[in-house]
Amino acid sequence: MQTILMVVLAIASVILIISILLQSSNSAGLSGSIGGGAEQLFGKKKSQGYEGILNKISTVAAVLFIVLSLILVMLEG
Repeated sequence: MQTILMVVLAIASVILIISILLQSSNSAGLSGSIGGGAEQLFGKKKSQGYEGILNKISTVAAVLFIVLSLILVMLEG
């Protein structure tokens, strides 16, 4: 059981790393966070296409990583 969960955790980790590395950088540093932060807050950011898919994959992989990590810790103790 633990071996299967560890393999799934490793796969989720690799998917998470790849999906984050493939995302493009949208920030312009500190000035972008001050001046352009409201545009992203109020929904002008694209949520469709390639970036949207990568964002969803990253979210699912991160949640899966956290849940599997917690389950493995509980099984150990």
